Amino acid sequence: MAATFGGRLVLGLVAFGVLAVCSLVLVVLGRRSETYQGLTEKEPDERFARISGRAWAGTGVVLTVGSLYAFIGDLASGRSGDPYFWFVATAAIAYIAFVAFWSRHA
Repeated sequence: MAATFGGRLVLGLVAFGVLAVCSLVLVVLGRRSETYQGLTEKEPDERFARISGRAWAGTGVVLTVGSLYAFIGDLASGRSGDPYFWFVATAAIAYIAFVAFWSRHA
């Protein structure tokens, strides 16, 4: 949507198409998948809660490392790296805050 409004109609339509197909696949196949049903329940059992927590942690690692690489690449290219710095700094602060919180409440 943002690409379309930014004047890149083809990119916007392709992105929309990819998201629409992924959504359709999740809706159609999700009804038959125990994993999908377990992760989308309002109150999942312990196994699915643990799986979901690990998946979010893995996602956080991937996004943080990707942002760190983008920051370093931006600096290596002679640019400021400023947009990526804020992603990395936010991730570091959030990590420290969550460790402090869960060490007291777990």
